[in-house]
Amino acid sequence: MSRDGEISYFRRPHAYGAIGSLFRAVSPVYLILSLGMLLGLLWSYWDVLKILFTDWQQDDNYSAGQLVPIAALFLVWRDRAALSKSRIKPCLMGLVVILLGMGMRVFGLMYVYESAERYSMILTVYGLVLFVAGPDLFKRMFWILLFLVLMIPLPGRIHNLISGPLQSFATWGAVFALEMIGLTVDARGNVILLNDSIHVAVSEACNGLRMLTAFIVVTSVLAYVVKRPRWEKAVLMVSGVAIAILCNMARLLVTAVLYLHAGSEIAERFFHDFAGMTMMPLAVGMLLGELWVMKKLIVPEGKSLNRRAKPKVS
Repeated sequence: MSRDGEISYFRRPHAYGAIGSLFRAVSPVYLILSLGMLLGLLWSYWDVLKILFTDWQQDDNYSAGQLVPIAALFLVWRDRAALSKSRIKPCLMGLVVILLGMGMRVFGLMYVYESAERYSMILTVYGLVLFVAGPDLFKRMFWILLFLVLMIPLPGRIHNLISGPLQSFATWGAVFALEMIGLTVDARGNVILLNDSIHVAVSEACNGLRMLTAFIVVTSVLAYVVKRPRWEKAVLMVSGVAIAILCNMARLLVTAVLYLHAGSEIAERFFHDFAGMTMMPLAVGMLLGELWVMKKLIVPEGKSLNRRAKPKVS
């Protein structure tokens, strides 16, 4: 034990640069133990990770999940200077969180509940960071760690609970927009009848869940990176959901018009190829425009007072 009561695994902090300072502040023995625990975590959850990777590749609704770990590493690298100032000290509460994660996994294995195993992996990561690095670093990384939840596909019940209303809302939105541009439209369930002759089916793949999940990932990274008040970031997150749904409705609108005037082959090619590449940049552009509008409409209190102050006359 050192004089201030810290475990002797740790050296006293020095004025290292941001890169590598977290590693230089601790002893090689501690780094080896930490690396061993990380490798043990990967080995324990290897089967879960393989199935999760397969789901990312096969389910378009959650293909954006594979970008989450990469984005999380980027955010850690971006905040490396602030993270290097953290006081690294083990916290036994991390073991409690790890045990909770293991308990959740046992529950998932016993009741064949795959989502419980996946979320237990995220919870175990939280516990590992808290146990190895301590509460100071955990607090600084909290939002990045919370961001990892987005890599897990929604449980089946929640997926079904969301996808059905999204599909109906997409149909209703497309019908409303088509009527606004003067077309004769009739909705029969999730099938749109154009000019009493052309049927356009709004399938489950058209409900916008894929765009919604991908855009939530993008919006989360953008909200974390921009230097704005927390309430503006919250507005950005909430509006991101609305923008994703709006962009999907726009895609359905253009697809329906192409069905009417250009034929089904061109319309389907647009929906699956071109629209998929253009809707995301459009949505990101709308978010950046929203940030610009909020910046113009909201004047900081200090600047507003300075503008009202009259210049002194000598």
